Amino acid sequence: MKIRALTLAGFGPYRHEQRVDFTHFDDAGLFLITGKTGAGKSSILDAICFALYGSIPRFEGTQAQLRSDHCEPDDPSFVELEFTVGGVDYTVRRVPEYLRPKKNGSGTTKQAHDASLSRAGEVIAAKPVDVAHELAEIVALTKDQFLQVVLLAQNRFQQFLLAKNDDRQSVLRTLFGSQRFERIELALDERRKAVQAELAAADGALDQQVEQAVRLLDLDEAPVAPDAEWFAGALADLAVRLVAATLESDTADSQFAVADLEHRALLDLAALQQRRSAASSTIAALDDGASQVAADRLALDAARRAAPVAPLIDARERALAALERALSRSAQARADYAPHDDGTPLDAAVDRLAATLGTLADVLAEEKTLPALDGTIAEFAAASDAVGAALAEAVERSAALPVHLDELGQRATRAATRAARAADAADAVTRTTTALAFAQQAADLEPLLELHRLAEREASSAHTRAAVELDELLERRLGGFAGELAETLVAGEPCAVCGSTSHPRPAEHNDAPVTADDIEAARERLQTARTRMDAAHATATETASRLTDARARADGRNTDELEEALAAASGTLRLARSAEDEVAAVDEDRTRVRAQIDALDSQIDDLRETQRAVATSLTETTSRRDAILARTAKHRGDAPSVSQRVTDLETRLAATRAVITAESEATNRAQALDSANETLAAHLAEQSFDGVDAAREARREPAEVARLESRIRTHDETRATAQATLDEPGIAAAPAEPISVDPAREAKEAAFEARDRARDTTAALSRRVTQFEQLVAAVNEQRDATAQRRLEFDQLRQLASAVRGEEPNTRRMRLETYVLAAQLEQIVTAANSRLRTMSAGRYTLEHDDALQYRNTKSGLGLAIRDEHTGRTRATHSLSGGETFLASLALALGLAEVVTNQTGAITLDTLFIDEGFGSLDGDTLEIAMSTLDGLREGGRTIGLISHVEAMKEQIPAKLRITVSATGDSSIAESYEAG
Repeated sequence: MKIRALTLAGFGPYRHEQRVDFTHFDDAGLFLITGKTGAGKSSILDAICFALYGSIPRFEGTQAQLRSDHCEPDDPSFVELEFTVGGVDYTVRRVPEYLRPKKNGSGTTKQAHDASLSRAGEVIAAKPVDVAHELAEIVALTKDQFLQVVLLAQNRFQQFLLAKNDDRQSVLRTLFGSQRFERIELALDERRKAVQAELAAADGALDQQVEQAVRLLDLDEAPVAPDAEWFAGALADLAVRLVAATLESDTADSQFAVADLEHRALLDLAALQQRRSAASSTIAALDDGASQVAADRLALDAARRAAPVAPLIDARERALAALERALSRSAQARADYAPHDDGTPLDAAVDRLAATLGTLADVLAEEKTLPALDGTIAEFAAASDAVGAALAEAVERSAALPVHLDELGQRATRAATRAARAADAADAVTRTTTALAFAQQAADLEPLLELHRLAEREASSAHTRAAVELDELLERRLGGFAGELAETLVAGEPCAVCGSTSHPRPAEHNDAPVTADDIEAARERLQTARTRMDAAHATATETASRLTDARARADGRNTDELEEALAAASGTLRLARSAEDEVAAVDEDRTRVRAQIDALDSQIDDLRETQRAVATSLTETTSRRDAILARTAKHRGDAPSVSQRVTDLETRLAATRAVITAESEATNRAQALDSANETLAAHLAEQSFDGVDAAREARREPAEVARLESRIRTHDETRATAQATLDEPGIAAAPAEPISVDPAREAKEAAFEARDRARDTTAALSRRVTQFEQLVAAVNEQRDATAQRRLEFDQLRQLASAVRGEEPNTRRMRLETYVLAAQLEQIVTAANSRLRTMSAGRYTLEHDDALQYRNTKSGLGLAIRDEHTGRTRATHSLSGGETFLASLALALGLAEVVTNQTGAITLDTLFIDEGFGSLDGDTLEIAMSTLDGLREGGRTIGLISHVEAMKEQIPAKLRITVSATGDSSIAESYEAG
């Protein structure tokens, strides 16, 4: 990979566009980047890193600090890097995230991070994520690898050399991607834990099975680690016990069957004796009540003969009573008819009266309608008056409504004119409210901006003082080098600068000497001041932008003016909204009045039609009533009304018909009585009764007859049943003396209990044998299943322990560490090829994989071997210059190995930032010679340093200068000094 050119603008301290063509240094091969502290030397390396990876180590996680603080709002910010990989030219361009002015309106908006990548002039990616994917394939180096092999940044040289084991492992893991070995270690451990948990579960299940076996065997204590033979023997013992219990159960069954048969026979014999005794007692009791049963038989016979006669007696008595009532009604009817009797036969009088009533039926019906007709006539008259009054009122109201409708129309027109101003008033209120909010914001921001600008001026002054202080210290440091060198001169020994052994006028220190620590402390103070100044500038810029935006949005008016304008606009809006409500209300009134006019017109038409209909109905009803009155006067005779005459005629007709009916009924009742007497006399003779009284005495109620029949039937059936029992052969043959069944019952119960105990014992043993057989099968199956897993667990445990750096790993080195140790040995080998040259054969690096203090895991240690003493010592014991040389050699070796590991990409460009100030003249020459050797093969090396000797030795330079406004610019130079 060869970096050809870099173009940047609005980045770091560089406001204006700067371009560096690194191909101009191809012939020289070595160039120096020089300039004052803080001028922007390291920013060149930052720009290269940002172009390739979108971030830089110094500002990790943010792009907001990449844009130059010297930029105006419209100034661009970008970085463009041209490089070559495998003979193919690429150009990557990135724009950092920053705030820029809005294209429309005032204020600022965020410019998003943007990127594009071109290959041979053709764009192959236009989004940051796509550019990152493409560059990952092209460059084949991660950012950490790139910083380790191409950009050797400030203060990163010595980190790898002096790092502890874990820190060095972290760096190597990032560079060589060895996390997969750590994942292998974790996977092995997880698998070991899983198998261990599986075996623990199996052992727990086996313990439960042993406890179950102890319960089935009724053991007092569990055996220790029982094997398969123990389980088989225990099963055989249970089987023998089951056979013995089965034989005992069969014997108990036989004994119970015999005892049960003997007990049943005695029970049957005792039952026969009890039945014989009960039957004899029943017959004796029945014989004692035989006379009463005979009397019941006679009474039942008489009652049965009196039963058919009783209804005839009742019928004769009913016929006699009916005749007496009929004769009484006939006499009363003759008495009631006497006032109407004119000597006319009864049948002729009935016919005459019925004919007269028939002729009066229609006239009577018409007379009954007269009250209703009078009411209807009165209602029609009242309705006619009411309709006339309603019609007059409706006509009066109809004449007044059009006038009211015209008045409402005028009100609606005036209110609509006022309501039309509502939209403008609402818009004015909204604009004024928004402007007032921004005016209040501007009032709050004005004093805040003064505070932020004061803080910015103070931070800028502090930064200027820190820069001046650092420049003074550097000048004093450079000026004091002669004094420091004079202090090392020894009489008779050559000077390291001129070679003379005579030192007539050695230089002296004019001031207190300035150390490297003083320079570093001043640089840290400068960086702190720069950070504070940047933060204060950003805060003040943001506040000023917010204030400008707020003033613009407030239309240049203050809060008092806007509050007064808002009050006026709100008042106008309220009046307009009130007018809108009035328009709606008036429209509703107009609609209602129009509806009333329409309704009144319809009502007047309906009333007039109703008035005509009522007048017609009144005339017709009056005429009908008069006609009916004329007919009733003609037919009422001497009675006051037709109704009264009809009532009189109906009374005479009813009296006549009552006499005819009563006399006919009396005749019929006399005939019925004669018939009943004849029938009764015949039945009394038939049933052998001397008269009615005898039949009445023999008569019984049905319930009493049923009781007599039940007593006689029960007596006869009970005696017959008892006699049949005594006649049974078995009862007759039964012994006379009672027998006892208790001994046989007790013997049966004892045999029953013995049989149940034997059966329970056999069943329990059978279940236990079955359960134990299943248990033995499960134990054997589980032992067979876990045997292979136990062997696998032992292998996994040993392998996982060895991979973790534990026993049996005697070197205490983890798998990932082991792999990285091999990489470290290659790095040490590559570094020593240069360190031997740079140290004139005195120093070599050694890989130290020995155990550390208290057997701490190691494997990635580094030590330095001093050939002068023949001993190995810690790298921390090296001097500052020695540390730099060792670090440089180690960094170059690391770069070589990483390059080989990433696909043998040729690295044609290398940058080294600082570190040379700690070298003495001879060591610096050695370092320069080593770096000069790196130019072989067309490699170009850029160095960043303040060392004057390097400025003299390296003619090709990039000079960084700072303008009076504080921004920097880059210029190429090819002259020494």
